[in-house]
Amino acid sequence: MADRTRPASPRALRRRTGAALNRLARHPRIAPLIERLAPRSVRTRTTLAACASVAVVLLAASAAVLLLLHANLERTVETGAREQAQAIARLATGGRLTTPVPLDHGTDFIQVTDSTGKVVAASQNLTGHPALAPAGIEDGHTTYDLRALGDEHHQRVTTLTADTPNGPVTIHVGASLRTADTAEDLTTAALAALSAVLLVTVATLTWRATGRALRPVEAIRAEVAAIGDRDLDRRVPEPRSDDEIARLAGTMNAMLDRLETAGARQRRFIADASHELRSPLTGLRAQLEIALTHPDPQVRAGLVAGALEDTERLQSLATDLLLLARLDATGSDRPHEPVDLAELVRTTVDGRGPQPHPVVLHTSDGITVTGNPLWLGRLLTNLLDNAQRHARHRVAVRLSGDVTTGHAILDVANDGTPIDPADRERIFERFTRLDEARSRDDGGTGLGLPIARDIATIHGGTVTVQDTPAGTTFRTRLPSARL
Repeated sequence: MADRTRPASPRALRRRTGAALNRLARHPRIAPLIERLAPRSVRTRTTLAACASVAVVLLAASAAVLLLLHANLERTVETGAREQAQAIARLATGGRLTTPVPLDHGTDFIQVTDSTGKVVAASQNLTGHPALAPAGIEDGHTTYDLRALGDEHHQRVTTLTADTPNGPVTIHVGASLRTADTAEDLTTAALAALSAVLLVTVATLTWRATGRALRPVEAIRAEVAAIGDRDLDRRVPEPRSDDEIARLAGTMNAMLDRLETAGARQRRFIADASHELRSPLTGLRAQLEIALTHPDPQVRAGLVAGALEDTERLQSLATDLLLLARLDATGSDRPHEPVDLAELVRTTVDGRGPQPHPVVLHTSDGITVTGNPLWLGRLLTNLLDNAQRHARHRVAVRLSGDVTTGHAILDVANDGTPIDPADRERIFERFTRLDEARSRDDGGTGLGLPIARDIATIHGGTVTVQDTPAGTTFRTRLPSARL
């Protein structure tokens, strides 16, 4: 009797299995467990991903090999059975068909039936056996599967019709798929073993390679974790290879360099600020103590006036420190208000009132920059204060536009002693005073020029000292909104 049950295709099995796994993963009790068991290590995830990728490739390749092998083996069995059926057909056509019909190698049984379904000839193992042809086989089908004679394997039956002197007959030649099934089983076992060995090899190599690749990352992490706020001079190890990890280490060391520089600058700033504050506070207290005990009213009045001057210096210093803190906090957040720089320069110069030295002003109208007018006014005020402090006879202010570069140029010059080239950058450091101007009684806090440069930097500009035949010129370059 024919076996009508058809096994599910591999594609259907994979589809049903995938749907079942998805339903299982979404289960309210299973989902948290899967999340907890999910690998968190990069090394583990990389190894699993590599193994999964190789497993998919191996599964696809093995399936293709098995499908090709199955088709090839069945084709071989069918070819042998067809050749046997054709040989029997020639015997039947010539009237030389005898029973039992001899079996060739690879053939399991032979049965010949007439048009009424009566067995007219058969092989030895089917002598006396009823017709094996299954009911319902459609016309035109030359092969079909059959389980017969208690064989656990399917048998591929090839049918062929031949005309004989006694009428047409149908020849059924059955060939067992035992050999094909055995070959497929052996091939499946071999592919499974080979795949397992290959997966273990891939997992081992990936685990070791990933561990070796991530070893510098762990060294960097451990070193960064050990770096405290007091040992910013430490650096992470840089691998010799020119890869992403080496570039990461280089970037982190560059960041540590900036942090160390910023920390040193902050500590120096705090120490200088403490020193600058200590001196006027000490003088202020001494003057007030003397004024409390001195009997002469005129002396007490002079002491109070001196204390007032020290108070004003303290107020100026505190104002500068607060502005520096605001500038540091602003960072790269540039203001975006249009400012008429020519009008700002004229207003600032005219609003200063009488000055020790006259100011010669040359401006070009229509120069506009984008920025904070209060800060830009403070920049010019600091440059003018510095120029008045060091000028001999006059101060010159010139505002012009550079059409080529698209910058506004503000020059503040004095005819005093030129600044030595070696000191032209040092004067922009906080609390820096040159030797000839170190006296605190001249009103300077040592923060005017650093504040001016910080304001220019926030506005995308620069403040530099220019080479001039006589005196000193501070040049400020700011990006113009319109020239």
